[in-house]
Amino acid sequence: MASSTPGVPERRGIPGAEFVEDVQTYLTQSGLNVNSALAFLLERLQQYKLVEMRLLAQQRNIQAKIPDIEKCLDMVATLQTEKGTGEARITDFEVSEGIYYCARIEDNDSVCLWLGANVMLEYSYEEATALLQKNLDNAKASLEVVDADLQFLRDQATITQGNAILLGPLMGLSCNICFAREFLVDGNVFFFFS
Repeated sequence: MASSTPGVPERRGIPGAEFVEDVQTYLTQSGLNVNSALAFLLERLQQYKLVEMRLLAQQRNIQAKIPDIEKCLDMVATLQTEKGTGEARITDFEVSEGIYYCARIEDNDSVCLWLGANVMLEYSYEEATALLQKNLDNAKASLEVVDADLQFLRDQATITQGNAILLGPLMGLSCNICFAREFLVDGNVFFFFS
């Protein structure tokens, strides 16, 4: 993405948008005419949309991983509690999507974890629990970061849309008020009309 305006906050490579309070001052300071400024703002909006699509895909991937990790943690805990009983456990496990196989799990001290990229390793129950808990904590932390990035991105897109609408009257366009949105930026309430 293009670099942001100096003094405007940036978050993890997402440029911040500065709310334009005075359009004429903005145009003078940026050295742009109305058409160029509008083109810049619309291009920035497109960039925000592309980043939003990428972040939403990341969010979906992480949200899909968390239940799988939790399910693995529960299974390791179940196997660990049944350890030492001397009884085999009969269970169905998923071989592929929608394909299950009945298995007999003998009493043992380890479990194999699929790490991906055609790699499976054997761990003790304690090591498996520690690894899975670490992966779960990392996934939840990553999800919080992606959620915060999405919120920041949406705020910047809203500010940019508002700035583009402010340029409309200078181009001889009338802005019909279709809806109004209220948003909060740095403790200030702004209304966005389009």
